[in-house]
Amino acid sequence: MNPLDIDAVRGDFPILHKPLPKGLPLVYLDSGSSAQKPQCVIDKEREVYENYYANAYRGVYRFGSIVDEELEGAREKIRQFINAEHSEEIVFTAGCTMSLNLVASGWGKRNLKAGDEIILNEMEHHANLVPWQQLALQTGATCRFLPLTEDGRLDMDRIGEVLSDKTKVLAVTGMSNVLGTINPIAELAKKAHDAGAIIVVDGAQSVPHEQTDVVASEIDFLTFSGHKLYGPSGIGVLYGKRELLEQTDPMLFGGHMIDRVYKDHSTWAPSPAKFEAGTIQIAQAIALGSAIDYMTTLGMESVHAHERDVLEYAYTRLQEIPGMRIYGPGIEHRGAITSFTIDGAHPEDLAQLLDRKGVFVRHGHHCTMPLHDLLGVSATVRASFGVYNSRGDVDALMDAIQFACQRLRLT
Repeated sequence: MNPLDIDAVRGDFPILHKPLPKGLPLVYLDSGSSAQKPQCVIDKEREVYENYYANAYRGVYRFGSIVDEELEGAREKIRQFINAEHSEEIVFTAGCTMSLNLVASGWGKRNLKAGDEIILNEMEHHANLVPWQQLALQTGATCRFLPLTEDGRLDMDRIGEVLSDKTKVLAVTGMSNVLGTINPIAELAKKAHDAGAIIVVDGAQSVPHEQTDVVASEIDFLTFSGHKLYGPSGIGVLYGKRELLEQTDPMLFGGHMIDRVYKDHSTWAPSPAKFEAGTIQIAQAIALGSAIDYMTTLGMESVHAHERDVLEYAYTRLQEIPGMRIYGPGIEHRGAITSFTIDGAHPEDLAQLLDRKGVFVRHGHHCTMPLHDLLGVSATVRASFGVYNSRGDVDALMDAIQFACQRLRLT
């Protein structure tokens, strides 16, 4: 593992070098929502449009052939990145939310019935809660919730209270988008499989920050977004074990995904085509392959070590602020996210005042209303770190918080 050259990494992201009004430097601390893009990703997307754009899987002419090769090359890069066994297990979607809905709709409706149970927990993003909630309403299945510990981890000592032979799905985030909690996916997968259930992992937050191995962790379905992985928006990935994708019905119907269309019925192409109806996000999918190349070159171990250093520094420094409350577990159980409140400061006011100093954070419930209900707060402020952040960004955050506290007359 080689330590990251943070100055070189920051040099790869052109937006970080464009000053804000009044000459303020940008301190971007919202990568958990959407990450900035390195030049190589921007260049690749532009390359497609400027040099060989054509529809995919449609033409044998030169541009069509190049696009097909580039798309399948990106698919193979993703396969290697998460260590999937087969390229047909990698499906391009419009994003992580669509991927989760596809699993709930396509696999869930076909395989769940009244009396079956789905295990969730209160830290889940709405995208990995609402589709299962709706599936339960449609099938007569029941959603059960694995309790959280006081510090915001899954209470594995109590999993026997909810996991049973009625369990058909265990849906869980790899890393909480609020608490930063890193969940024990391999352990959860084993427990789910022992009960005869599948595990569905929302990897939107975990995949960009640590090495993911779907085979070693025995993951059945994994979803993640391109835009959080330094790739384009509008593109996401669904990984599914080949035999499970065969048991999954398509959610969208139209061109490319068919095998044969008759007047009264149709049959479907095998995966991944079965799930890629119409014209997919061609340039975005190809450029996601470039984002994978970029992260692979940096090395995920190096990325994780660098972000952990920034996280530890932030976690320590933030506790210097009077009235500060950081939500979630200690740094040994969390990824590169800190969500907090400050006594007497509304999260929206705090975020707006930080913006005046060029520090970009997120505020609100972060699409986790049940979690915020559990925490007893309506909103939090979230600073989420990416590969381009440094201890200097944490210092800027601290200065901006001090400014905000002064303006709010908290000091």
